[in-house]
Amino acid sequence: MNRVHYDSHQLDELVLQMMETEQVGERVYRAALACAHHPALKKEWQGYLRDSQAHQGVVRRMCDALGLDPQAPTAARAVVRQLGDAWVQAIETAQRTSDPDTAQRVACECVLHAETKDHANWELLGRVARVAVGDVGQTLKAAHKAVEKNEEHHLQHIQGWHRELAIQALGLPAVLPPPEAGKKMGLGGTPRSEPQVALH
Repeated sequence: MNRVHYDSHQLDELVLQMMETEQVGERVYRAALACAHHPALKKEWQGYLRDSQAHQGVVRRMCDALGLDPQAPTAARAVVRQLGDAWVQAIETAQRTSDPDTAQRVACECVLHAETKDHANWELLGRVARVAVGDVGQTLKAAHKAVEKNEEHHLQHIQGWHRELAIQALGLPAVLPPPEAGKKMGLGGTPRSEPQVALH
């Protein structure tokens, strides 16, 4: 059977985008926490902020293994940074100009955008990890395994919060915390029972 090949230059680009995305995630969560007034939401976001910081360490180790400067600039990375700037600005604007519930909802929407990008990055990395061999393959597989369940958990929970806060704003009965908050989510959004992978 022929071995599947991948573009190593694009892999480097992806990893550098991942570094930027995790840094953006930290900034977005810091801004969002200033708007979070639901105790359960604030607690979740505090945990996700810590996860974003830990994930930066995972990506930094990938950069080391691939011989990349984790702060190296690229055009695509600049776009990620610009998006992050826009999300943070939107949160800060809502905090200044809107009522607390609206500001919290805007913050949740911006967090959802950031987590969607982050989740997509790790999903792409997982595809390369499945076909990569040798030291690179081992590095990618280890990084993906360490983070994938965190990322699935984050995205599913943020989607739940975003949905229920929007329902509440419409004056309809909402479930807060959302049903997802009581579940540990596995790949594809299915409940899982195993503990999350600890990051070192």
